[in-house]
Amino acid sequence: MKYDEIPAVRRSALWEIRKSPAHYKYAVEHPKEPTPALTFGIAAHKYILEPDDFWKEYTELPKLDRRTKAGKESYQKILDSGLAPISTEDLSMIEDMRSAIEAHPTASKLLLSGDHEVPIQWTDPDTGEACKCRPDCITTYGGQEYIIDYKTTASCEDGAFERSCYKYGYKLQAAMYTEGAFNSRLVPYRFAFVAQEKTPPYAVRVYFCDDGFIEEGMEMYRELMDIYHRCRVFDEWPGYEDEELFGDERR
Repeated sequence: MKYDEIPAVRRSALWEIRKSPAHYKYAVEHPKEPTPALTFGIAAHKYILEPDDFWKEYTELPKLDRRTKAGKESYQKILDSGLAPISTEDLSMIEDMRSAIEAHPTASKLLLSGDHEVPIQWTDPDTGEACKCRPDCITTYGGQEYIIDYKTTASCEDGAFERSCYKYGYKLQAAMYTEGAFNSRLVPYRFAFVAQEKTPPYAVRVYFCDDGFIEEGMEMYRELMDIYHRCRVFDEWPGYEDEELFGDERR
């Protein structure tokens, strides 16, 4: 069974419940079409994490004029092959990104060793709900077991990635993944992000998550899991709660 077909709640979907259960239900029932940025990100992950398998899924797209009949036919043959086309420009960019990671002493040890893209399944002990995650990398660093997540980002300047953590729920991810790995393997894990800028020189920065970061994520995880569990049990997926607006006298 493919990972996407495993009947269990995942972090990316659970994050939608922070808006409302209705948003979660819609996101699950109406998966978004991948954007060009997402498609590029998936290819980058594959090349950087699993370079030996990259060409089993991708093929370099030759220069074609798809306005012509011959160009359209050649492009259709590529699509029919089952391989995903990637442009020469995107491939060159991804190669440079991997080279930047290889040149970073800490990031290369964290991300380019260990086991990659291994699905983890577990039963949440508090709610009994089936959960899943698929860490980018599980490895040993400094004598400790680590889960590593690779993120492309606009900037690794001070404060920039921290804002992304808040915006995209990275604290929830770190907590859910370490909790899932522990429940599945009975081994305590630490968590780190390898972040890389999406523009030259493709600078890399490693962020080690401290206990406070994980604890905040666990509070979020528990809250969202409880909401998900109640909604699933009663099959009720409400939207936003109503709020009372106050006038100037209440400001």
